[in-house]
Amino acid sequence: MMIKQWFKSGSPWIWMNAAAVSISLILVIGLLLLIAVRGLGHYWPAEVIEYEYQESNQPIKIMGELVDSTVMSARQARASNYQLEADADHLIQHLIKVGNRDLTGMDFRWIDAPNIKAKESPKQAIVIERREWGNFYGYLIALKSHGKVIATEATAWDEMQPRLEKVLEIFEEIKALQNGEVGKINYGLEQLRLKQRRLEIDKQWNDEAEKEILEQKKAYDADYVVLQQQLATLYQQISADSLLVKSANGKEIEISLEKCVRIHRPNAMSMVAKIWHYGEKFIEFIVEEPREANTEGGIFPAIFGTVMMVMLMAVIVTPFGVVAAVYLREYAKQGFTTRLIRIAVNNLAGVPSIVYGIFGLGFFVYILGGNIDELFYPESAPSPVFGTPGLMWASLTLALLTLPVVIVSTEEGLSRIPKSIREGSLALGATKAETLWRTVLPMASPAMMTGLILAIARAAGEVAPLMLVGVVKLAPTLPLDGNFPYLHLERKFMHLGFHIYDVGFQSPNVEAARPLVYATSLLLVVVIIGLNMFAISVRNNLREKYRALEG
Repeated sequence: MMIKQWFKSGSPWIWMNAAAVSISLILVIGLLLLIAVRGLGHYWPAEVIEYEYQESNQPIKIMGELVDSTVMSARQARASNYQLEADADHLIQHLIKVGNRDLTGMDFRWIDAPNIKAKESPKQAIVIERREWGNFYGYLIALKSHGKVIATEATAWDEMQPRLEKVLEIFEEIKALQNGEVGKINYGLEQLRLKQRRLEIDKQWNDEAEKEILEQKKAYDADYVVLQQQLATLYQQISADSLLVKSANGKEIEISLEKCVRIHRPNAMSMVAKIWHYGEKFIEFIVEEPREANTEGGIFPAIFGTVMMVMLMAVIVTPFGVVAAVYLREYAKQGFTTRLIRIAVNNLAGVPSIVYGIFGLGFFVYILGGNIDELFYPESAPSPVFGTPGLMWASLTLALLTLPVVIVSTEEGLSRIPKSIREGSLALGATKAETLWRTVLPMASPAMMTGLILAIARAAGEVAPLMLVGVVKLAPTLPLDGNFPYLHLERKFMHLGFHIYDVGFQSPNVEAARPLVYATSLLLVVVIIGLNMFAISVRNNLREKYRALEG
């Protein structure tokens, strides 16, 4: 009887609800912790181990970082033709990041624990993070300058560090010149070519126009010659120094310092040095460009592209969503047609996002963009300007996708405002437009903000439509630069969601890409969760503010 009364009191449902919420929170937090450990842990300088390994009855040496270990049952191992002892009940295998892809052709390899004869962590082992061919693991033998040895193993490490810092400074200077001054010249020359083509189409090409364009080209060519001389000097300086190194198997190779990003000895690093190294790697992940087929370096272009696209989407969707909601709530007759429009809006919110991508490609890119090119950019043919996927079309597509969210949220806010407030404003002599602009919309602004934030949160995580309307694996330039008109809406861009897809499923080096997938996923998830939590907070404050009026 007491149990029956307990059920009637509703307490079991409260406890069940609390349990469901608790389990959901635990799962979300656990997922975030898993992603954080797998992703951010990658940047900690791992111990470098040298193994004495027996392979095909031949002793070899393998050096690298221990990445993972697995246990295989004896039955599975024997079925896979592994040789085990008679009393063995399992086989332990270790995944080692061996690097040295230019020597071995692979970054990772599995080794069998029974075949490991000895292992050690030599203090002198170095890790060279390179711009290509992945990491190098081995020993430093000598430092060369202009092909001559200037420091041997005893002093090469101390001599190498300041030279590497100088090389990195020169590399950044070269990069700044190529992306800055040289980029402006190339952009200017391309604009001159298009200008000449436009004059020819308009049949205004004459000797005077030809002379003017030739003079501008000569000025660009003169500036380019000066920059080429500067770059030649910098290239000569950056290629002067190199390292003579030896791999674990005794093979010696020479690595130019210009190909190096970072060199360290993880086994000899103090805790403070490891923390400093971790900070440098994490900052590089945030602010640098990707390299090595997006498996190394940073993701700044993807962060920039995501933020830029979401900002443009917000600027586009807000006025259209608010105007549509105001019309449906304040001006339209509440009849069959209005109900039908609301049903259509609600149904649009459930349309798969890839359908929006197809619509964006067909309408925005091919029809709208193609006509814009035909009318305003005929000189660019056959290369399209706006008739190709780009930032503007991606923003418009996502604005269309998130429009129902903004409309519904704004209508909800407008419906909460009591009729007496509108009538009081009209009684004081205000027009309907003044009442709407000065009284109703300010009171509904929290709901509008909630809808906008929810739209931003959804748009930030969308990938499927962007694959059709503008996102790319690696964008050569950012949509925002120093060339007029500065914001280039026609350019393709990188996106965090697509970056995760590309690195996780399209990378030729899966093991190297896996930590970057986790780290990028963590960044994207944190951004989206933060936006959603902020939206919930705004919505709760809105409900508390108008609770008395609703009563």
